[in-house]
Amino acid sequence: MDFVNQQFSRNSVSSWQRILYEFISEWLSDSPNIKVKTSGSTGNAKWIGVEKEKMVKSAQLTGQFFDLKKNDNALLCLPVDFIAGKMMVVRAFVLGLNLIPVEPSGNPINSLNEPLDFAAMTPMQVYSILKEKNGIDKLNQIKNLIIGGGEISNQLLNEIRKLHNNTYHTYGMTETLTHVALKKLNGKKPDLYFKALPGIKFKKDKRNCLVVIASHLSDQDFITNDVVDLKDNKTFDFIGRYDNVINSGGLKVFPESIEQKLQPFITDRFIIGGLPDEKLGQKVVLVIEQERQSDVDFKEVFKELSLSKPEIPKEVYLLDSFPETESGKIVRQLVLQRVLEKTLTD
Repeated sequence: MDFVNQQFSRNSVSSWQRILYEFISEWLSDSPNIKVKTSGSTGNAKWIGVEKEKMVKSAQLTGQFFDLKKNDNALLCLPVDFIAGKMMVVRAFVLGLNLIPVEPSGNPINSLNEPLDFAAMTPMQVYSILKEKNGIDKLNQIKNLIIGGGEISNQLLNEIRKLHNNTYHTYGMTETLTHVALKKLNGKKPDLYFKALPGIKFKKDKRNCLVVIASHLSDQDFITNDVVDLKDNKTFDFIGRYDNVINSGGLKVFPESIEQKLQPFITDRFIIGGLPDEKLGQKVVLVIEQERQSDVDFKEVFKELSLSKPEIPKEVYLLDSFPETESGKIVRQLVLQRVLEKTLTD
């Protein structure tokens, strides 16, 4: 606590450092609970209370899986406002890691030259690093890299597979204190599906949405809105968000599956969504974050991808910018709302 107080007394403390020190102070306090903010990607962000004891158990589980040892180097390059950043700090305390905090940015390891045993990043950060001339070499300095907070495009996945370290895609949420499942993305035998961490099991509800059973975190099951193909009680394939499903002509269309197919053809950010349609109920549309139309012939693209008739976007719209949550995730419903407003004024 003396160290934290000394840092607070400095005039040169930046905003991201202040948030870090505030959390450290909260973690070292006598309170048995911590307040954490949800990402807001599927609704309004909200504060929930979490027991420190459960955060400790989550950290131990991660340490066990990655065989993290005392004095291993761990990078903190995520905002500590949200659970992913908070848990990196907790892992450092619980496992005795040497935490290296840097300002959250697109390329957080640009000035780092020391090897790292563990780091967590967003897909956007990994993408930005790989665009740099020495990006692959930089990421190969990280023995174990986990990527969360968003989907990983096929284009990014192909680049990740060139890495010689251990890189995983994570599945989790604020309520489960980050990841409860991991998918190995590179190496000789990359995983096809997400696999549960030790002690965690899965099942499905009537909507085909994933239910997480994690007794070390709660006696209650964690019910998600993620539609999955459940292989067994430890393995699943992510299909899409239940609340994103488009009902077009009586058929269910998952935007995420179409987006995955379109990734190689669109360099800008984009989403697939559903807008009202008199005949179909909802029509599938493509919305791209760009100012002017590119030279891409989407009719040809759709043919090349062999999309089913309900999956083919009926319209392509452009928006200058996409609304985001505080954590940088696209707010799909607001994007579609802006498209509707735009069509009414055009």
